[in-house]
Amino acid sequence: MTAVNNPPVDSPPVDSPPRVGGWTRFVTARPRLSLLAALVLTLLAVLAGSGVADKLGSGGWEDPGAESTYATEALEREFPDSQPNLILLVDSGRASVDDPAVAAEATRLAERLSGEKGVVGVGSYWSGKAPALRAEDGHEALIAARITGDEKTMGETLDRIAPSYRGTQGPLEVKVGGIVAVRHEMQTIIQEDLTRAEIIALPVTLVLLVMVFGSAVAALLPLGVGIVAILGTNAVLGALTEFTDVSIFAMNLTTALGLGLAIDYALFIVRRFREEVSGGADPTTAIGTTLRTAGRTVLFSALTVAVSLAAMLVFPQYFLRSFAYAGIAVVLLAAAAALILLPAALVLLGHRVDSLDVRRLFRRGRAKSTGPGTEGSTQNGPQNGPQNGTEGSTPNGTEGRTEDRTAWGRTATLVMRRAPFFALGTTAVLVLLGLPFLGVKFGTADDRQLPSSAESHVVQQHIRDGFPGTPGGGLEVLAEGRATQAEYAAYKERVAALPDVARVDGPLVKGDAAYFTVQPEGEAVDEVGQRLVGDLRATEAPFDTKVTGAAAVLVDSKKAIGDQLPLAAAFITVVTLLLVFLLTGSVLIPIQAVLLNALSLTAMFGAVVWVFQDGHLSGLLGFTSSGSIETTLPVLMFCVAFGLSMDYGVFLLSRIKEEYDHTGDHERSVRLGLQRTGGLITAAAVILAVVMVAIGTSRVTNTKMLGLGIALAVLMDAMVVRSLLVPAIMRLTGKATWWAPGPLRRFHQRFGLSEADPTPAKQPNRETNPDTDSETSPDTNPDTDSERDAVGARG
Repeated sequence: MTAVNNPPVDSPPVDSPPRVGGWTRFVTARPRLSLLAALVLTLLAVLAGSGVADKLGSGGWEDPGAESTYATEALEREFPDSQPNLILLVDSGRASVDDPAVAAEATRLAERLSGEKGVVGVGSYWSGKAPALRAEDGHEALIAARITGDEKTMGETLDRIAPSYRGTQGPLEVKVGGIVAVRHEMQTIIQEDLTRAEIIALPVTLVLLVMVFGSAVAALLPLGVGIVAILGTNAVLGALTEFTDVSIFAMNLTTALGLGLAIDYALFIVRRFREEVSGGADPTTAIGTTLRTAGRTVLFSALTVAVSLAAMLVFPQYFLRSFAYAGIAVVLLAAAAALILLPAALVLLGHRVDSLDVRRLFRRGRAKSTGPGTEGSTQNGPQNGPQNGTEGSTPNGTEGRTEDRTAWGRTATLVMRRAPFFALGTTAVLVLLGLPFLGVKFGTADDRQLPSSAESHVVQQHIRDGFPGTPGGGLEVLAEGRATQAEYAAYKERVAALPDVARVDGPLVKGDAAYFTVQPEGEAVDEVGQRLVGDLRATEAPFDTKVTGAAAVLVDSKKAIGDQLPLAAAFITVVTLLLVFLLTGSVLIPIQAVLLNALSLTAMFGAVVWVFQDGHLSGLLGFTSSGSIETTLPVLMFCVAFGLSMDYGVFLLSRIKEEYDHTGDHERSVRLGLQRTGGLITAAAVILAVVMVAIGTSRVTNTKMLGLGIALAVLMDAMVVRSLLVPAIMRLTGKATWWAPGPLRRFHQRFGLSEADPTPAKQPNRETNPDTDSETSPDTNPDTDSERDAVGARG
């Protein structure tokens, strides 16, 4: 759409009817058939997506091409007892674990476990008297084994055998733990928490939507769009599991974005539709205008969010890739439902979209207590509309006074009047809030993701607190190639001489392969353990060596993310710059958008470290801090939060651009853009934050961190960056904001799109009311959409 930098004429031609485009005809031609088809497809999606959670994995943090992954798979294949994933914590009560009766019962327990189908590599303290498998107090010891198969098979095996071993076994009390138990319990808890989050989020969201729209019918439409997007995405994830691994955590993003973005898009479209209908347009014409304006903004918004999420596809970990699959699917489905199904529903509803207006009672009470001539009076029609045909004028010709009568208008005026103060002050506060992230420590996800009462967490905590060294937390060195016992012994001596090595066990030889177990000083994945990984890989040996273990997995994961991070950042930046340029035609605005979006995330990253790494508020929020942040989480949170910030940025910029195209007045366009979208963006952000907080009630720490962190980022972006920083910066850059060199300007004129409606801004016999951002006729009934939108604009 070609930018228009001159104010429109006051009297547009009377014979310029609104244009109904081909897309409008397509989505409104057979609205009942469209909705019926959508219902059928949704039912099919329910069938296709049923049981999808059981097909999803609970891992995916490892780089599949890393050295540690290769070594782990080789050890699982050749030496299954070197990689136990099932732990039985045996408590002998007051007796010693060396008591004959205790030893006899524990031995029988281990023998019974070795006979279970799908279980290999059973070992115990009583079979070899290994000190690492006996608690320091002498009252607990371990039985270790490996359950074979993929994640689904391992979970089924655990469900089958665990009840037979858990609880009282003669003189013993047994608890079940290990990696397979941690992941299986995590998967179960996430499914339960997700159901609870939906139960919390849906009714709260409906109440908020009724408060925003007034109409219960209008409030149900965004929920319908969200449900269609969620169910469709579950079907997509179910199909993807047939070809690749998908993480169970991705379902949380599906619910959050499905509801959040669907509500954002539906808010924008329904609000614009109501404006047009209240101005006298018939439903089909109103939908045409809505799709040309708000519809384009929704399309651009969906593309920017999808781009941010697509950046996770460059990373090798399927945990991150799963969020890209789920996120892209739910964003596109939410946009498609908003641009196809929602217009069909609106055409059928027409003016009935305002049915069941629960705010009518409040307006009636206010009308009785409000005298003529005051704000809110409806005795003589709109009191605040322009009187001379110039948008934004007051009766005495003072332009802009009407715009300042709303809260958002006053905010915009104040911010731009003191732009340097707000620009510097807001930036300083955001940077200060982000400072804790400078002390971030990266780690791996473990049992401490689970609530402290979870059985597998209890088992691992007992091992950490009561057993010598770090059982199961050491490093394994896979040695491949023929070697003599002397060569193995010489290598073992070199490893034992390395700094930070507490003990070296092995080798255990099988054919041309062998492995050593190296116990580091300190914790399994602290800086000492990570440094030891590098030392082991640099140690000379007469055979090929590969190092694995928790610290090695962390080192390889950090390297994989570090290698791909520049590519992901460049992808997000370049594509976002291009999309925002196509929307605005400006060179400076896309740069501002990227920088301010990144700045808006500082509070989220600072809070993540201060709360979840350092453990502040852990008692209130109900989690156990591991002293580190899982490596992939910051990447995931950045991509999701950046996309959502761009979502709101597009809403604001598109409206500013529309006003600038109509008037050519930069400051007034910024003021009106904030005034007319501030309430909408804030309402959308609050609703999305409610959904994310519901996700944040999860008992799994990573999910809690994701939900609460993104809720904070969304609120900071909508209430601080969009409300204060963006108008302040745009006031400082002035008209240079819209500059572009000649070639780029011509490129935008040919290929760019904007929200500006190609039809005249003002229709005959209608007045534009800046306070309500709607068009009203002089005899508008006070109970029509104009007044409802005025209420929305003020709040």
